Amino acid sequence: MLIRLGYDIELQLQKPATIVAMLNVHPSRMPDLREPDAMQISPPAERSQYPDCFGNLCTLITALEGPLRLRNSTLIEDSGLTDASDWNAPQTPIENLPPETMQFFLSSRYCEVDRLSEIAWELFGHIPPGWPRAQAVCDWVYYYVTFGAQFARSTRTAVDTYNERQGISRDFQHLAITFCRALHMPARYATGYLGPIGVPPSDGPIDFSSWYEVWLGDRWWSFDARYQQPRIGRILMTTGRDAADVAPVTVFGPSTPGRFSVITEELSDQSAGEEETAEAEITLDPALP
Repeated sequence: MLIRLGYDIELQLQKPATIVAMLNVHPSRMPDLREPDAMQISPPAERSQYPDCFGNLCTLITALEGPLRLRNSTLIEDSGLTDASDWNAPQTPIENLPPETMQFFLSSRYCEVDRLSEIAWELFGHIPPGWPRAQAVCDWVYYYVTFGAQFARSTRTAVDTYNERQGISRDFQHLAITFCRALHMPARYATGYLGPIGVPPSDGPIDFSSWYEVWLGDRWWSFDARYQQPRIGRILMTTGRDAADVAPVTVFGPSTPGRFSVITEELSDQSAGEEETAEAEITLDPALP
């Protein structure tokens, strides 16, 4: 399966600013690219790239005052299969975990493990460890938290989501991540492209998506407390402790957001068909994702 990916983001900078953009596909998916994954910046601005501490690819941009446009279109090959699953995947004993997974046990800005630990064990402690317990966490959040764009709030944490039982996609993932960590399963936040492939199209605008990954057995597995069902065409961009680590665009300076569109669509062959885009207004806070 070939999937067309892309974005078109416009900003108005009130003064010269430094910008960190995390808009490339994840290094683990780069071998699947069939076209360059190269950001176009207009007007031209000085740029450099570096990997962050989680292995994500970041672009550092030094831009002048005025309008700034970031855009890209690329093509990636995907298996066309739904998210992998294994009901027999075991929970790995802590002493056998790879060292790089250990940080994903800890509390983070939006995931207060210590405050939800007792609740997590009351809800899920009786369920067999491993995949059954991880799936039970995902199912519980999906069924007991109400989704709505009107519930968006940049300061909502996992504890808030548990108490309020409402939120947007990232709030669902933060709560599930926190429960998993409390239950001694490493869990990390993930972002990427996820279009309406194999599911009815959404009425809302296309945006970057969030989900989470849980370490079971000897690998990371994708879970999505917002949609719950396995999906096709999930293209990873970034991973981190929570949303604070993986903001698509962070502006160090005053700015006003403008156009924002994301493309993610299946192509029937290698020729780029008519690209469907959707526009949405966004708020880019210099300190918040």
